Amino acid sequence: MIIGIRRENKNEWEKRTPIIPEDIKSLIEKYGLRTIVQPSKIRAFNDDEYKSSGAEIDEDLNHADLIFGVKEVPTELVLEHKTYVYFAHVIKGQSHNMAMLKTLMDKKCNLIDYERIVDENNRRLIFFGKYAGKAGIIETFHAFSEKLKLNGSHTQLEKLKQPYQYKSIEEAKVEIKKIGDEIKKKGFPEEVTPIVVGFAGYGNVSQGAQDIFDLLPVKTIQPEELINNYEQLKSERNHFIKVVFKEAHTVKSKNGKFDLKEYFIDPEKYESNFDKYIPYLDVLVNCILWTNKNPRLITKDYLRNNSNLKLKVIGDISCDLLGGIEITNNFTDPANPTYTYFPKSDTYEVGTKHDGITVMAIDNLPCEFPKEASAEFSHVLKNFVYEIYHADFEKSFDELELADPIKRALIVHKGKLTKDYSYLNQYLKTE
Repeated sequence: MIIGIRRENKNEWEKRTPIIPEDIKSLIEKYGLRTIVQPSKIRAFNDDEYKSSGAEIDEDLNHADLIFGVKEVPTELVLEHKTYVYFAHVIKGQSHNMAMLKTLMDKKCNLIDYERIVDENNRRLIFFGKYAGKAGIIETFHAFSEKLKLNGSHTQLEKLKQPYQYKSIEEAKVEIKKIGDEIKKKGFPEEVTPIVVGFAGYGNVSQGAQDIFDLLPVKTIQPEELINNYEQLKSERNHFIKVVFKEAHTVKSKNGKFDLKEYFIDPEKYESNFDKYIPYLDVLVNCILWTNKNPRLITKDYLRNNSNLKLKVIGDISCDLLGGIEITNNFTDPANPTYTYFPKSDTYEVGTKHDGITVMAIDNLPCEFPKEASAEFSHVLKNFVYEIYHADFEKSFDELELADPIKRALIVHKGKLTKDYSYLNQYLKTE
């Protein structure tokens, strides 16, 4: 058995790696794993660092039985009879990845999806989520500062750079803390206060975003207080107002009392309850993963019928196209991180504009802090590598010896969808 690490080629910004040189060295020393790494000119860890760790640098991964990546493998690069481990983005039947899934099946591959490596409570065990949150909140407030400036309001936030322009997450934190200190001293212009920032969700992504946001001067209130005490908040010029929304705030039962367990099992029994909070928000940071069974947070109809909202920017860190945020209709990247939606005309323009609602929808945000994000991810993933490497994928699914979290994440086995993912056949048939 040989393991391979593929070169990421989603775009010029994708500099992450699933396993860093330090952890490759540890795996080689502990298990004697032969490792082949595709060369890359943009990866956060260069080829020489991998060579020093004991890995081989080679374009050809045909000799590797087990291939790790971060993002989707382009259809034309899928090799036969390989075990692939990466973020496949197929479990919702995403149409843009069905051709890739079919190719994996046609070529008799195995597919393990990081997104589905979860514990018995469905909590992810390997994730970049916190770094998506950290980069996403910075991008969101970079856009928000531009929006304020276009509307004639100048704030200390104009000193905020995009995440990739900082040398490290630590440098970003130091600069953000300085900006926060200046806000606390000088305050915001009266015409923009209170600045209310809503966080939809409270998981890893939201926690990462809040970790950075809390470096600024923040007063946290409950959603109910936002409605009941909004007039009193208008005098708050030296702090942001932060509100975290949980499921009990965002949805309501169609037929009775809210029940979180029921909502997770059968979300179609619920409808959105978020409309009542939207008029009070300046910024919405969306950290909720969405399926087509879930109610939306924001719809086009709502925006069209409520034209005088103070909502200026949505940081859609979850990036579900036409999902929880219906106006998220495309992915962006750090070079062009935003677009603006105009509800009356149902049209979009690239970039942050004076009017309309600006959306930040970068779908691979952790790539803006590639070293730190890769290291944290790799330190967890390395604990699963040998088990995956050592498994005999030629056995039947029932006989296959894998720990439950890994077995739950096996979407394709010997070219066929496993039982838990057989529902994806309906999406493949539409291709």
